[in-house]
Amino acid sequence: MVQNNLSHLVIHFIDISVFMESNCIQFLQNKTILVTGVPGFLAKVFVEKILRIQPNVKKLFLFLRAADNESAMQRFHSEVLEKDLFRVLRNALGDENLEALVSEKVVPIAGDISVDNLGVKDSNLLQHMWNEIDIIVNVAATTNFDERYDVGLSINTFGPLNVLNFAKKCVKGQLVLHVSTAYVCGEKSGLLQEKTFHMGETLNGHGKLVIETEVELMKQKLKELQKQDCSEEEISQSMKDLGMSRAKLHGWPNTYVFTKSMGEMLLGNHRENLPIVIIRPTMITSTFSEPFPGWIEGLRTIDSVIVAYGKGRLKCFLADPNSVLDLIPVDMVANAMVTAVAIHAGKLGSQTVYHVGSSCKNPITFEQIHDLAARYFTKNPLVGRDGSSIIVSKGTILSTMAQFSFYMTLRYKLPLQMLRLIYVIYPWWDGNKYKDIDRKIKLAMRLVDLYRPYVLFKGLFDDTNTEILRLKRKEINKELYDLFDFDPKSIDWDDYMTTIHIPGLITYVLKK
Repeated sequence: MVQNNLSHLVIHFIDISVFMESNCIQFLQNKTILVTGVPGFLAKVFVEKILRIQPNVKKLFLFLRAADNESAMQRFHSEVLEKDLFRVLRNALGDENLEALVSEKVVPIAGDISVDNLGVKDSNLLQHMWNEIDIIVNVAATTNFDERYDVGLSINTFGPLNVLNFAKKCVKGQLVLHVSTAYVCGEKSGLLQEKTFHMGETLNGHGKLVIETEVELMKQKLKELQKQDCSEEEISQSMKDLGMSRAKLHGWPNTYVFTKSMGEMLLGNHRENLPIVIIRPTMITSTFSEPFPGWIEGLRTIDSVIVAYGKGRLKCFLADPNSVLDLIPVDMVANAMVTAVAIHAGKLGSQTVYHVGSSCKNPITFEQIHDLAARYFTKNPLVGRDGSSIIVSKGTILSTMAQFSFYMTLRYKLPLQMLRLIYVIYPWWDGNKYKDIDRKIKLAMRLVDLYRPYVLFKGLFDDTNTEILRLKRKEINKELYDLFDFDPKSIDWDDYMTTIHIPGLITYVLKK
């Protein structure tokens, strides 16, 4: 077996005497773990972490959307293993030994959390997994704010329930760890507690939320649209509109956080004796230190703003300068996940929520981020298509939706109406310019409306439970404290934003 050789090769960057003293690392030894949503940003970092710190993990069953297991394997290699994220492990082991480690430990599986048995049809494989799996980690989700309601319900709401039902069949199952989002709180202000949802709870207190009713409404609407012979585009838009309207009816700002909240409710209501951990990260950013600083994939809420600003395309933005943007590096979230797994596994009947963020312990405001971005792009300007440096200005930050709408009217909508008038008076004039600008303005306003709850957010996420978890980690892993760091107080925001996150972000954008 290659296992002993691989372990020997990994030890060179973690001393073996210390290696065996760490409870988290010891816990992972000989464990079989199922992870969903693996092509995703956080899941990739979590998997890399386990393979790097504990090559003696027994098996990792990794669920990916794919036509079959062969396609899942190909997708794992192209979208996970071949990413730069794995370069530390690759450099430590070498290509051949890394491939051997993956071949022995990793089993990519074509799966889908929106269906029974997570989409696995092979009865022998199912029985094998149910006999072997110790820990179930659900990271799969659709994160589109205005997702189609049918899609959001199937993945974010009933997906966790399907994962839970699968876990109940695992004879050695010790824990389900579910990754949610801190923003299931909606637009509440003040100190937001780490508490679970009650079944049927709404954020605005108006009536009772009945998940079965939501499903029936969705199915009925879908049937009506299909009877009307609507196009796929019309059906998609109607389902998006339905999700947003149902979310707002019950007090949530969008379909994403609404369907995630219902997913949490189902987990809590159906868990029985199985230990449940719910990790609620805030806005996840690039790696802070592991496996190396600045790795990122995909553009998240604040990242799109930073990139647009650096490209000189953001002259005006809706945000409260004093609003705290709760950012947390992805490796800190993965570290919290590993620690929570080790501490809670086997604790029958327990259900614990962890906010993993920075707003309570080490807050940073939108104005600070804006200033840091301005400083970075002034010193390190991006280059335009014509080869010249892009000069960034401070731009205009508007702190209310009313101010932003007024600005858009003066700057864009009135000139647009002039173009429309010309188009009406002179029908032979090419109106494509008017239509193009009108489409862009509508898109901009839609995006602003989607992002508004987060850039004007007035809440701080209490992390009392997470602080207790950090203290337990310190007690258990004194020698390897930094290896499982998820303390936001260790982040110097000036240094992180200007030397790690923004450079990593630009590197990712330029590679695309």
